[in-house]
Amino acid sequence: MTAPAPTRPLPAVRDPEPVPTLASFGPPRLLAGLDELPRMNRVAHLSRHGSLPQLSSTELVALAEDIDLRGRGGAGFPFARKLTAVMDGMRKADGKGAVVVNGSEGEPSCLKDTALLLRAPHLMLDGALLAADALGAHEIAIGVTRMDVLNSVQRAIDERGPVRPTLRVTLLTERFVTGEGSAMTNGLGGGPGLPSGRKIRSSERGLNGLPTLLSNTETYAQLAVAARLGALGYRTTGLPTEPGTLLLTVAGSRVVEVPYGVSLARVLALCGMDQGQGVLIGGYHGTFVSPTDALTATLSKESLAEYNAVLGAGAVLPLPYDTCPAGETVRVAQWMGAESAGQCGPCVLGLPALAEQLDRAVRGGGTSALEAVQARMRAVEKRGACSHPDGTSRFVASALAAFPEEFERHAQGFGCGRPVTGALPVTGHTPPPIATPLPARAPAPPQERLLVDWTLCRGHGLCADVVPGVVKLGPDGYPEKASMPLPARMRRRAQLAVRRCPALALRVQGGN
Repeated sequence: MTAPAPTRPLPAVRDPEPVPTLASFGPPRLLAGLDELPRMNRVAHLSRHGSLPQLSSTELVALAEDIDLRGRGGAGFPFARKLTAVMDGMRKADGKGAVVVNGSEGEPSCLKDTALLLRAPHLMLDGALLAADALGAHEIAIGVTRMDVLNSVQRAIDERGPVRPTLRVTLLTERFVTGEGSAMTNGLGGGPGLPSGRKIRSSERGLNGLPTLLSNTETYAQLAVAARLGALGYRTTGLPTEPGTLLLTVAGSRVVEVPYGVSLARVLALCGMDQGQGVLIGGYHGTFVSPTDALTATLSKESLAEYNAVLGAGAVLPLPYDTCPAGETVRVAQWMGAESAGQCGPCVLGLPALAEQLDRAVRGGGTSALEAVQARMRAVEKRGACSHPDGTSRFVASALAAFPEEFERHAQGFGCGRPVTGALPVTGHTPPPIATPLPARAPAPPQERLLVDWTLCRGHGLCADVVPGVVKLGPDGYPEKASMPLPARMRRRAQLAVRRCPALALRVQGGN
């Protein structure tokens, strides 16, 4: 496919929170009109896009199938299958159901849905209303995590006047896991907004226990565009196997609309960037693509699969030459650990322990520290109430594989001399000025440590009684740390704790 020429950048809107600049590669669809107006109100929206057609449930499913519409929030699940599953669920629930729009973006590298909700909120409302009318759902609930987004969406709802089904927007707690399906429906239903930890599909039991169609902002906006264009019109751009356009957040600050099939290199060039030391695709649960691969990769599932990467939520993060890859990885791992929902030991304890061990390795901890990072990753995999531990482990593993020499040099105490610039954005965390070993510090004398194996620990809590002052239990009943300094005077009691542990999860290890 020959990509169309880039269009001119679209203007930014000032706001105290991060607001992306906008651009498009070729004629925009979702961002249409935003080169002239900072925000599309109801009148401007109708002037640009026209009125919304009405579709039956059968017609809506056929449209979603014909354009192969998939969720744009990360998982890429076929939208037609979601619709069919909700229809089946509603038949079993006496025709009752709901539509939920996931408008949260808990990851600082993602701003595409925020851009839509701030600049073109009526496209999302159109798609949600189209789906609700076709299904016969009685409520549309929209979950957001930013006050400016809340105000924009509420303003758009007010501009429409009374509609059926009812529309409501709710401000939820801003955290990484808020966008997880059960966390979103729990929060919108008045609950704590945390993952349920149970494999229950929203199509069976979602908002207030009703069958629920749940998808993210861009998915509903794409549906609204497709309903107006029709399947054939929608397919006039993109690839035959992946038609249409998609939104990307580039470098955590620019939102770009591009057709499927455009090369990654051309998108980066549009944003005045290159591939640098590599490109993180899919955000902080994603995969690093090497500089060489980034020159040949195109934005399609088939192309990215060759590099074991997926678009996910559409985050594209090039790593510039002037930043330290190892330090950037530590910084993100620390942030991800702090974003735990606090529901399970492997996440609330395991992820901070993983970040701590990674930081130790990067600051000159030696080969043994890098090996300990691998052990920490294995300890959290497939053990969480949601996918956050798995995704964090995958991010760290991808960084280690993409920059093996960087991590090895740092572990051996050489470092790279480059600062951590924050090219991988996080919130509420100030980066260290330089990611090199701590200077002018004599190595600490070897000290034994008491270690907890998370794969075995069951939270019995006996260790805290046997080794007081060394083992402290968190509010969940698990040890607060997986690795604890062991004073010589407590060695005999620690050995006793090792023998008494019902799960055999404790061991004493000599210090490095």
